[in-house]
Parts: sequence; structure tokens; C-alpha cells
Amino acid sequence: MNKIYYYCLLGTASLLIGCDAEDRDDEIINIADNDMDLEVNDFIWKGLNQYYYWQESVESLADSQINNAAAYDEFLGETVDPSDFFTSLNHPDDRFSWIDEDYVNLENQLAGISASNGMNFLVSRQCDDCNDLVAFVTYVLPESDAAAKGIERGDFISTINGFVLNVNNYINLLYGDELSYTVGIADYNAVEGSYELTGETITLDKVENFQEDPIHKNLVLDVDGQKVGYLMYNKFLNEFDDQLIQTFTDFATEGIRDLVVDLRYNGGGSVRTCVYLASMITGQFTDEIFAQQIWNSKLLAYFEALNSNTNDSDDRELNNYFTSTNSEGVTLPALNLNTVYIIATNRSASASELLINGLAPHINVVLIGNTTYGKNVGSITVYDYIDNEGTKNPNHTYAMQPIVLKIANSAGFADYANGLEPDIELRERASNLGVLGSPTEPLLFEALNQISGSGKYLVPEGEALVPLTDPKFEASNGMYIDLPQSSLKYFLKN
Repeated sequence: MNKIYYYCLLGTASLLIGCDAEDRDDEIINIADNDMDLEVNDFIWKGLNQYYYWQESVESLADSQINNAAAYDEFLGETVDPSDFFTSLNHPDDRFSWIDEDYVNLENQLAGISASNGMNFLVSRQCDDCNDLVAFVTYVLPESDAAAKGIERGDFISTINGFVLNVNNYINLLYGDELSYTVGIADYNAVEGSYELTGETITLDKVENFQEDPIHKNLVLDVDGQKVGYLMYNKFLNEFDDQLIQTFTDFATEGIRDLVVDLRYNGGGSVRTCVYLASMITGQFTDEIFAQQIWNSKLLAYFEALNSNTNDSDDRELNNYFTSTNSEGVTLPALNLNTVYIIATNRSASASELLINGLAPHINVVLIGNTTYGKNVGSITVYDYIDNEGTKNPNHTYAMQPIVLKIANSAGFADYANGLEPDIELRERASNLGVLGSPTEPLLFEALNQISGSGKYLVPEGEALVPLTDPKFEASNGMYIDLPQSSLKYFLKN
């Protein structure tokens, strides 16, 4: 039989959990080597039973489920498809856990790597009571196909491959797996309040394994003789930590006195990177608590046991602290700000919300935009390894990204599942999105107005943009944690 191990890889760090026959005190579950579906389902159940934040509230994940080997084997076979089995074990409150039949796809999504033409957009109804839709280009990635073909922020798209976008077809047309499609450009008629095709069409081609640089803009603006840093940051990615650190080194060198962090399209990412960003915005809170991790009671009890034994090397830290260095010991630049201005929308999620919530007990956070997405939970990547050396199970390539913890700030506040409300509510305008990074862009307008206090910057009127569901948003965005390989080794009871 195969022994099931769980090895959770997060960025460049990992979490190791093993199952060894010598550590089992119940009957070993026999799963036929050639029955892949049962083997994958066994991996799914054991991983969720161990880590899942809602494990105690899901009856099918109770520890007693494996007391009877034959009954457990039958249970695994009741739902043949592993993805369906995974979904059947999710808690009703869980909007975020996901599984992928190819762990490479999962890893690429976490790293911001995908097939992309570089055009990012939101979709909205053309009018309040109609089913026809329009896609608004929110930003275009540099050196992408869309950039090369002249697509710009503020462009309107109302057809794909000649089909008018509507509530029934937009998911297939805009979010499908096709590597190429043709967009029909439209103009907005402010008098009629309608979108009219211009006759211009552009064929966009996706590039496989395209990686977005999360630092979309980093500028120093002059506001009435005062230097203001502006960072548009679209994903918390470990792979670009050096560039983020360099950005703040430049800000510090320029002597900026105020900072606007634009997270309006940032769906989250690494908690470690979030801690670095918070630490560089501040600098005066080193070694103070930034965030607190709340795991399921099974793991919390285990962590408590580890932390109370005589071996300090196996201690598990449940807090994230402001830091003055990165994981390699490089000193982080620090702005020592007491106020930060953050632009956020309902596309700002997880690690973006953690930054806002984690900073709030320490400095004044002025939140501009609209209510954030409401993701106050984090995940880890769970693989099926067949040994403690990190050998992946050759019988399948499934991996899962289950929610395993809730994250609170230093004051213990974590209840923002409905989002964080802005101090200044302001939605992007369909008819005037503006140029990102320009002082005339509406949301940045308001941030600069708050900084200057002069009332000089006026927000133009227009129709507020209310986006529809993006089916890939939850799967491609999240908050994941980084753990050292030696931090946890837990032998599962079978």
C-alpha cells in the first residue's frame, strides 16, 4: 500500500506532515494501488481532517470517520470524482478553498503565472434593467499582447468573437480557456447612456506562463511642494519581494512624507510579503504583533503542546510580527509613517485586507474606495507526498488549497467577512476611469485631497462601476502563509 504524507509548500517554504505505520494505533486503511480515485479521495479527506479551519463543524470530517476501515473505504468510493468529493467536504461558509488536478496549475496561480493577453477588466451591465454587458479595461500589463495592440485602461468591449456580451454568455466568452479571441470596441454615449460599437475589432492572443509584475506603478508625486509616494500593488508575491524593497528604498531616498498604496485590484497573496510591506510603511513597531493566526482546535492544541515542551527548536509561532529584516537578513527600508492612505475596492481581498486590518491598531489608515471583498481567512497548499523527503505521489497530480486559519490583528479583530468599510466611499466611474498614477485619476484625486487638505482635488461625477461576478477571482487570489519546513511534523491518527 501507499503511505500518505502531507507536505505543504508555500512559496519557498514548506510544511511537512507525515503518516508512518509505526505511529498508527488503529487498523491501517488498505487502498488498492491501481484505484487512483480512492487514493486521491483518501488524500483529500486526511488533509482536510487535519488542517481545515472548519473541520469540527463538518460531520463528514470527524475523526471517527476512519474508525471502521471498511466503512471509510466505502465512504471514499461514494463520490468518484475527487473535485466533487473535495467540494462535498467544504463548510457552507467556505467561499475560498479549492483543488486542482494539476499542482503545477495551482502553483502558477499562486505565483501570478497564467496564460494571459495582459488585459485586465471588470464586467458590468450596460444599464440597470438590461442583460447586455460591457467589459471595462481596468489596466494592461506592460510587454503583453494587449499592450502591443493598443488596448488601454478605459476601453469598452461589448462583443467577443462577434457575440454581444450578456449575462448568459460572458463567463464562457471572457473567462474560457481559449488562447485567442477578438474583442469589439465600443464608445460610451453619455447623452443616451449607452455603449455603441465603433466597428474596431482587435484579436488578442494569450501567452502561456505569463507572469505579472505586481508593482504596476511606483511614483513620487509633487503635491503643493510635498513629496507623496504612490504604489499601485496588484498581488502580494514572494518572488518580487526584492523589487518591493527597492521601491521603498527609493521612497526613503526621495524623502516622501506621505504614501498612497493602491490595492484596488489586489486579491491578496503571501502573508510574509504583507508583513514586509507593513513593516516598511512603518518601521517604529519592530517585533510588535502585526497579525495573529487562529487555527482549528486540533492544530492549536498541537501547537500549544509543541510550544510548552522543553525543545525550543520545534516551537510554532502563531503571531506575525513587524520586522526590520527580510528572511535573508536584509535590512528593510522604513518610512516611519503615522498615517497611510490606502485605495481599496471590492476587488481588494485577503492579504490586502490583512494589511489594512493589521496596520489599523498601530497607525491611522485612511481607506478610500468602497467596501473590500471580505476574506479574513488564509490557506496552505497541501500535496500528497509518499515520504518525508518530498517525493510526490506518482499516481496523481492533485493538490489542494484549503482554508486553514483566520487571521486577526493585534487587537484580536478578525470579523470582516463582509468586508472593511472605507472612510471615504468612492467608486470608480464607468465614464471616467482616468489614468492610473495620474493626479487626475478620481480615486487618487481623493487621496491627494486628503493629504493636501486644500480641497483642490475634486472628484468628477459619473456612473459608478458595479462589477459582476468574476469566476476566476476567488481561485486566483487568496492569502497564503509561509512556514519553515521544520516547524511542524504531525503524525496523523488513523
